[in-house]
Amino acid sequence: MSAEKALDLAAKEDLDLVKIAPQAKPPVCKIMDYGKYKFEQAKREKEVRKNQKIVDTKEVRLSLNIDTHDFNTKLNNAIKFIKHGDKVKVTIRFRGREMGHSEFGYDLMNRFSEACSEYAVINKPAKLEGRNMLMFLSPKPNK
Repeated sequence: MSAEKALDLAAKEDLDLVKIAPQAKPPVCKIMDYGKYKFEQAKREKEVRKNQKIVDTKEVRLSLNIDTHDFNTKLNNAIKFIKHGDKVKVTIRFRGREMGHSEFGYDLMNRFSEACSEYAVINKPAKLEGRNMLMFLSPKPNK
């Protein structure tokens, strides 16, 4: 059908002539209400965005000479974050002469990860970066 004929037909029905595949020979067009089409497309995109889960990264800071109760409090906070569906970044900051005893930091990180093992998996194992030791935990995937 010629372009003029298609435009006349679209004008009679009070609709728009929209190119679906302009690269094709001849171009493929469709007669539709373009405003309604754009509205429904925006509505679908909004629905998809609404169903997406945004994952935050929460941080738990430990010190090398942390006491048992403080450790348990930090652990409970981390478990609460993980249950909520967030990733957890566990950080130990070494100060002064503590840098010479990084093995204690690894022990503390292992103890923390074992205590969280029921709820979380280790994304990135404990790694010393400058004066900080970092480890990332994420929620266990649902089966």
